[in-house]
Amino acid sequence: MNAGATVRTTYREAMREAIRDAMTRDPRVFLMGEDVGHYGGCFAVSMGLLKEFGPDRIRDTPLSEAAFVGAGIGAAMGGMRPIVEVMTVNFSLLALDQIVNNAATLRHMSGGQLSVPVVIRMTTGGGKQVAAQHSHSLEGWYAHIPGIKVLAPATLEDARGMLWTAIEDPDPVIIFEHTLLYNMEGDLAADAGPVAIDRAAIRRPGRDVSLITYGGSLYKTLDAATALAADGIEAEVIDLRTLRPLDEATILESVTRTRRAVIVDEGWRSVGLSAEISARIMEGAFYELDAPVARVCTVEVPLPYPKHLEDAALPQTDGIVRAARHVVGGNG
Repeated sequence: MNAGATVRTTYREAMREAIRDAMTRDPRVFLMGEDVGHYGGCFAVSMGLLKEFGPDRIRDTPLSEAAFVGAGIGAAMGGMRPIVEVMTVNFSLLALDQIVNNAATLRHMSGGQLSVPVVIRMTTGGGKQVAAQHSHSLEGWYAHIPGIKVLAPATLEDARGMLWTAIEDPDPVIIFEHTLLYNMEGDLAADAGPVAIDRAAIRRPGRDVSLITYGGSLYKTLDAATALAADGIEAEVIDLRTLRPLDEATILESVTRTRRAVIVDEGWRSVGLSAEISARIMEGAFYELDAPVARVCTVEVPLPYPKHLEDAALPQTDGIVRAARHVVGGNG
């Protein structure tokens, strides 16, 4: 393979290759969930893997999230390395007891005798017109819970590389895959491999304002930074990548330099992830700020079905631009 060689791929294909790589590396790894086998996954991530690895390692489950997430936790405790696919984040609410009361607590409650190395993948976010019950962005709920790690890969490299690192982790890891990213296409290094799951990434350097985001909002935020540059405002874009634990050092270092911050979060504003990040900035860099921290979040309504209303409810590039202009120049 030539050094520096790349392949044209999509986010969906990068995630599939990550699963294939993990299953090839380690015979303990298997995939389980609703329709992951014969159907190839609700979002076609596991397409073809059943034929390649067989039904013992690509397991279709009954339509009971509590049951199959619990089975995945048990398999992890028994020495396996399960990847559990929950179709969309709203369905994970049916397995909250298993995730929050079992997976997240068993190491602590056993005095370190038990570990639960399970990876739980789920689709998140709006923008696909699947209405209020299937458009949640509940990453902040899970980021609230000690005992688990929460990842939000937004790039092809992270879609390809975060899974293996997560599988090697001795504790539960939840991976949120934004629904709008699956078709995203780009070039990926042919030898792309594991990546760290404990650090944020600066996707665009800047000096005037820190735009802090993750997941499906990354590309809207990068577009906003491009628009701001046309006005002479150089925005730094931080991709959080890991929501628990937050890479507080990268956030504070950036805000200390730019002296301004806008947080872009597809979750709702009240009691959300954006509030936590804002609080940490106020606690760690208050005297470095030249303006209050701003937030661009989803409007606090159940997400509408009609396209124009859904777009109006979700964070969009123009709203990010307005917020950044306001904190830089005092007007929007």
